[in-house]
Amino acid sequence: MGLKMHNGAGAWTEQLEQIGDQMIEMRRHLHRHPELANEENNTTTYIRERLEEAGIRIATDFPLQTGLIAEIGGMRGGPVIALRADIDALPIEEQSGVPFASTVAGKMHACGHDFHTAALIGAALLLKEREAELQGTVRLLFQPAEEIATGAKQVVASGALEGVQAVFGMHNKPDLPVGTIGIKGGPLMAAADGFVVEVDGVGTHAAVPDAGVDPILAAAHIVTALQSIVSRNVSPLQSAVVSVTRIQGGTVWNVIPQQAVMEGTLRTFNLGTRERVMERFAAIAETVAAAFGATAKVRWVEGPPPIANDDALADLAWSVATELGHNPVVPQLSSAGEDFAVYQQTVPGLFVFMGTAGTQEWHHPAFTLDEGALPVSAEFFMRLAQRALEQLAGTESAK
Repeated sequence: MGLKMHNGAGAWTEQLEQIGDQMIEMRRHLHRHPELANEENNTTTYIRERLEEAGIRIATDFPLQTGLIAEIGGMRGGPVIALRADIDALPIEEQSGVPFASTVAGKMHACGHDFHTAALIGAALLLKEREAELQGTVRLLFQPAEEIATGAKQVVASGALEGVQAVFGMHNKPDLPVGTIGIKGGPLMAAADGFVVEVDGVGTHAAVPDAGVDPILAAAHIVTALQSIVSRNVSPLQSAVVSVTRIQGGTVWNVIPQQAVMEGTLRTFNLGTRERVMERFAAIAETVAAAFGATAKVRWVEGPPPIANDDALADLAWSVATELGHNPVVPQLSSAGEDFAVYQQTVPGLFVFMGTAGTQEWHHPAFTLDEGALPVSAEFFMRLAQRALEQLAGTESAK
């Protein structure tokens, strides 16, 4: 199936037309063969083979158990920038009905990481053709384990961000049309933390509740009290989400249990808000439990910090998107989390939303996307990498 190319401003280059079908083939191969976080062995091999076929060097100095690092350019020295794609799938049974659906039971690329990977390989092929012209090095980060928020930490630990002066990444966005790119400086995606609350009481016969302390009753009141945090402890100019998603307590109908356990998630866009909400959360859980004669112990499962985009890189990306004839827009904030934020704690970074005109949201078993967004992504990141290197090289020469 060929891609439909458009004419006029931003018309696809002849080379981009030639690799369009290759990107579709790569994306569909990856979609048929999804692998979960830290199990992406065949995916890594496939990526390596496609890169080596194009003469792109694999950077063996940055060892990863799964995933890989590659490089293009650097023939004349110069700055280093990085482009990142995540490669893992989700434990979801596919219900999309596409002819290239997952062949692995209970596993699916329901978040579009197969799209990200194919698009980055496409950008790499375009950059390889222009390698002699690059004013520095483009480091390609094919990152594992984004879905469990540990892959970016693995890449950083490998040393792959050493010497990198800017890092770029993207996520497909089903609610944006193809050709639209969501670009903004500052906050874009939320910190995604989990919590576990253990509420301990005193077990007793359900017919004699006064002989014990009911942790289920205490947990129910904690859930209600937690709803006051966002409305009364978070500035109206900020935002946060506190969701209790699981409560487990008791094993039989006529026994009040010893313990009830609550789990859920906290989403924030500001580190100060994140800290404040965590403080209030613990205080509410502990004091409400105490009011019922129970105790509550809060344990946080730290997720990635919020995506905070560099303003100058956002301006550069907006310029590139406009130059190519795409439609840059200021996107709405997303309360989903992304471990690309880990890179931004070390290096100035920009994360954008690539319009894919999907039918369902991320993580839905019927998730689909428009593959016409593949060449948009490849061309955009190729040109963005070129422009970023030119800008950084100019800054260095002016010193």
